[in-house]
Amino acid sequence: MGLLTFSINLTLDGCVDHQEGIADDETHAFFTRLMDENGAMLWGRVTYEMMERYWPTVASGEVDAPAAIREWAVKLEDKPKYVASTTRTTFPWTNSHHLGSDLHAAVQALKDATPAGVLLGSDKLATELDRLNLIDEYKLVVHPRIAGHGPTLYHAGLSATRRLELLSTKPFSNGAVAMHYRAH
Repeated sequence: MGLLTFSINLTLDGCVDHQEGIADDETHAFFTRLMDENGAMLWGRVTYEMMERYWPTVASGEVDAPAAIREWAVKLEDKPKYVASTTRTTFPWTNSHHLGSDLHAAVQALKDATPAGVLLGSDKLATELDRLNLIDEYKLVVHPRIAGHGPTLYHAGLSATRRLELLSTKPFSNGAVAMHYRAH
């Protein structure tokens, strides 16, 4: 059974708006390595739709991009992508799959079938999966910014405090810090 790892960029005040992070080569290289280490990607519908509008155009060369960003896009094309959605069932982007309606059973089956692990990258879906005790690890990249707006991580709340064990930290030259935690 593979681990389910939640990874996301956020600001010091918890904002997870994708436009607030620092999107440089070092950050993209970090997330490319993380994607390489895992067997599949898992997103909610909103994140999937944001990703499908942009990344295939980068991978195909329709959009000019630096080497690190293009590398991410090309690898993402080949990576199996799973989507949890109750409102959409067809996902035409290469290697995209819809998860069944029973979120707990579907994600557990995905973890069981993916020994290299599953990388979760959606904040709202992470809240739901945390409520179901399905997240094994957290790899958060905290950027040296205060956004002053939302959306914020876990803004919908959890039923209880989640205690985590720090496994490692990695500072980036841009001031961001990657933190790796394991769920207790």
